[in-house]
Order: sequence, then structure tokens, then C-alpha cells
Amino acid sequence: MRSTLFALAAASLFATAVQAAPATYAIDPTHTFATFEIDHFGASTNRARFDKKSGNVQFDKAGKTGKVDIELDMTSVNSGTAAFNKHLQSADIFDAEKFPSAKFVSDKFVFDGDKLKEVSGHLTLKGKTAPVTLKANKFTCYESPMLQKREVCGGDFEASIDRTQWGVDYGIPYGFSKQVRLVMQIEAVKQ
Repeated sequence: MRSTLFALAAASLFATAVQAAPATYAIDPTHTFATFEIDHFGASTNRARFDKKSGNVQFDKAGKTGKVDIELDMTSVNSGTAAFNKHLQSADIFDAEKFPSAKFVSDKFVFDGDKLKEVSGHLTLKGKTAPVTLKANKFTCYESPMLQKREVCGGDFEASIDRTQWGVDYGIPYGFSKQVRLVMQIEAVKQ
């Protein structure tokens, strides 16, 4: 009897551990957008996005933990103006020929109760890596009716970074801001 109870308890513990394991979610590129904004002489704001992105998220709802790995194709930068895109890709700014991708990797999700507050990690850009914390403006998981009720998790995130940490120094002597606002809308589909 005792061994049967022990076996049942062990099986229950194992089942709970299996259920609590993080789930893997693939970034949905049609619902994921990575953009940046930078002040232009105090008169306007320059904006651009990266059209090609990929990655995955591991998320354990019960444990309130996760990992993120997102890669941006720097050759896909799109400001809406071909000449500006070319300059953004040049050695002056992103040097996309030498550094064709940027990557954000995180293994720290910070919650306040059940609400995701931020995701801390490291951004690698132009071969340099520095810490970045993305503030969560919203985050939820839902069953998508368009994906046969598969679970999708996503949110809106933002951060302000000093671009000179990654050697993106163009325009500083002209008065361009060092501060860049990163805005990321991410949705990922459970695999």
C-alpha cells in the first residue's frame, strides 16, 4: 500500500513537472514588428522598421519565467525612403554588409503579480553586446481562432537605448540624439 501511494505521488509530481515545463513559441513574422525612432534636430522623428525577423520564445506561465531569442535582418531596414534605407545599411550606421543581423536574447522575465512588467536581456548589434530592458506595455496569451485555436502569446514592448554603446555614432557632431526608442510588437505561436 505504501509503495502504491509513493508511486502515485511520484507520478503526480512527474506529471506536474511536465505540465510546468516551458512551452516553445515561434515568432509570427506577420504580427511581429521591430521599429526604432530617433529625434531629427528637434524638428521631427525619423522612424524605420526591420521587415525580416525570426526567433522563438520559451514561456512558462506557471513559473513566470521565459527566454527570448529574436534576430533582425539588418539588410531589411525600411524607412519608406530608398536613399535613407541605403544610408542606414551603410558603414556609417548599421554596416549591414559586415553585420547582417542583430539579435536580442533574454532569459529574465519580470512580473508584478500576474502582469509581465519587463524582459531583460542583451542586444548584439555591429558585433557589440550590451544590456537592454524592454518595458512591457501590454502582454497576454490567447487562443487564435485563425490558427485552429492554437495558443499565441504576445505584447508591446519598448526601451530607450544609447546607440553609441554599439558604435552607432553617425550624426553625433551634427546634433543627432544618442537616444533611440526601440518599439517591438511581438506575437509568437505555440509549437
